[in-house]
Amino acid sequence: MSATPADTERGEKVTKVQLSLHATRLRNVAGMGKGTSDPYAVVTLLAVDSGEKPHVLGNTEVIKNSLNPQWTTSFLVDFEFGKPTHVNVGVYDQVQKSGDKPMGSASFELGDILGAKGNIKAKKLKLGGALFAHVIKAPCQSSGDLTLGLSGIKLKNVEGFFKGKSDPFYELLRRNAGTAGVVWRPVYRSPHISDNLNPVWPKASIGLDLLCDGDMEKPIQIAVYDHEKNGKHKPMGIMETCVSKLLAAETPSRSDRSKAFTLKRKEKDFGLIVVSFAQIHGKGAISGGSEVSTERESEAPTLSAPSSANKQSSDRAPSAPPVVPVPPIAPPAFVPESSNVRPVFNPLAASAPPVPTPSFHSHTSPSRPTFVDYISGGAELQMCVAIDYTGSNGDPRIPGTLHYMHQDSHLNDYEKAISAVGSIVAKYDSDKKIPVWGFGAKYGGIVRHCFQCGPSAEADGIDGVLEAYRGVFKTALIMSGPTSFTEVISLAASQAMKSQANALKWGKQSYTILLIITDGAVSDVEATRRAILGASNAPLSIVIVGVGSADFSAMRFLDDLQVGPNGKDIVQFVEFDAHRHSKASLTRATLEEIPDQLVSYFTSQNIMPLSVPRGSTINVIEEEYNSETDIDLTLNINSDGKIELSEGGYLQDSWSGTNYAGLSILRPPTTLDNIPGSSAHMQSIPAPTQLPDRRLRVQVPPGISPGMQIQIQNPETRQMMIVAVPAGLGPGSAFDVAY
Repeated sequence: MSATPADTERGEKVTKVQLSLHATRLRNVAGMGKGTSDPYAVVTLLAVDSGEKPHVLGNTEVIKNSLNPQWTTSFLVDFEFGKPTHVNVGVYDQVQKSGDKPMGSASFELGDILGAKGNIKAKKLKLGGALFAHVIKAPCQSSGDLTLGLSGIKLKNVEGFFKGKSDPFYELLRRNAGTAGVVWRPVYRSPHISDNLNPVWPKASIGLDLLCDGDMEKPIQIAVYDHEKNGKHKPMGIMETCVSKLLAAETPSRSDRSKAFTLKRKEKDFGLIVVSFAQIHGKGAISGGSEVSTERESEAPTLSAPSSANKQSSDRAPSAPPVVPVPPIAPPAFVPESSNVRPVFNPLAASAPPVPTPSFHSHTSPSRPTFVDYISGGAELQMCVAIDYTGSNGDPRIPGTLHYMHQDSHLNDYEKAISAVGSIVAKYDSDKKIPVWGFGAKYGGIVRHCFQCGPSAEADGIDGVLEAYRGVFKTALIMSGPTSFTEVISLAASQAMKSQANALKWGKQSYTILLIITDGAVSDVEATRRAILGASNAPLSIVIVGVGSADFSAMRFLDDLQVGPNGKDIVQFVEFDAHRHSKASLTRATLEEIPDQLVSYFTSQNIMPLSVPRGSTINVIEEEYNSETDIDLTLNINSDGKIELSEGGYLQDSWSGTNYAGLSILRPPTTLDNIPGSSAHMQSIPAPTQLPDRRLRVQVPPGISPGMQIQIQNPETRQMMIVAVPAGLGPGSAFDVAY
């Protein structure tokens, strides 16, 4: 297993998800006497990692005269666990004779949405209102498309006296059922036909995955409205049916009304709907529990309705209830007494290198459920953190040692690893209660290989984990050794089994990730191997991050250790220094194996994903507007109507500072025309991170090419220095500067 997989391996870890949007209570920016705004949304994928460039994914359709738009256009985005994926959604009022007006923007991270109940997140907009983002897994294979032609017969005129005839259009609505009840969401909207009570709407093509999850028996609705310029469309009736009934009702002649559907409103007839054309092209649709394949030629144009959506996983339910294994018995963590005694530093000699263990590779079926299936169904990730307090870390009172606490709010490498990995995993944990353990220190003259960090058995969130970690140095510990993971692994496995057993009792699912941070190799290879073997049947993954400059080659046996007849692998080892240039690089390397390990465990236990919980937005808490991330990007609309990003879209995710998860979207750097000797190519960037031996790590900002000059600040003298970007380096790349 490699911490940096090849592109082909990465492709197997990426899942396509589908992002859909709607907004409520938007502020009307049309202006006095100009009616109501016509909102549409633009989705931009932001750049986080080095070498990435932000780009516009697309835009929704325009909803005329509405401050509560429900857009039917959706967007496909790549999701990779461990790699933060941020999108900026800007809402604009379309203005025909002048520039479109911004109505507010919000940024979302896909993991945040997937980890939220119902896979829905909402954010308040600066100008007013709220924007809702919903993410579901896109199908691996399309179930086909429904091409539909509808017409109305003697529709009820709801225009009112002396106002002419209604202007009917129809919507196709999919059924979402969940804890909050049944919610009908529009997924296609036809054009309106002016002044006509016998409309013939143009043929439309829509994906069956989006309309009914590929199930032709699943209920759908057809709702007809009278189009009004002010956006307050009047209902003209509604009907409930399914795709199979639409196919059976196809009638070439409008005069044949024997198979027509009746529109109802308040239990009164409001006219007929005739299906003049209904065909499916593509394959994979489900009818009566069986898969059907229908390839028929169609001349109907494909309209703007998207063609992919989430496939429900309820049809993969196991034939028998899963067996709940008995949790193994592990001793609890030692709880040290709080004390004001300063820690004692006791360095130890390095332990002997372990002997690598041969590995055996396993193969997985491409048809099995995915990580997104389990997360979307509500599976929660629990996290445990184990921290190395052995003497080889150095005296924590001396600057430059691994546990040294910086006085300027910068994080040491232990804190960086905790914040980076923890901020990703915590998205999928509803209570965010995290046990924090230490190992390798003496209390009362006894070396403890698993002791509690902090005053409580569980810390509250990542801030609590960092407080618990720092609080250990206020206790009477003696940094000692040797380095042993066995007790923390056994305790994590025990808690993981217990959490999953409790979750199953309530119809839920739980999986645990143990993060171990250490500065050296384990002392007892065989004992570590046995501990991992004993934990291999638990719903547990073990992530080990090596900090410091030690030779970690001897630790590779953990990365290659596979146990059991199927060669199960539950351990990932990563060297921090190889990824210190980028938080995103570290989280991707440490967490890239988790999805496959989680799926392997659940499928081996015959535990299939739960159905995706659905519900209305009344249960969604609207997050407050964030001035750092929810900014309006600068966009250009080309002559062909294509929207492109003009500037901005780069996301800064820095190691430094007390806000470990703090993010800000960067606009292009400002030109420094007022600095002597500067040129139009000279731009300023944030203060670089200080590295050992009086060298600075500098990241090339957007828009800068090799040979250009940039300005940086000397961390000691605070004076500005001008350096040139070396040849071969572009935006996002990094280089070192001596000072």
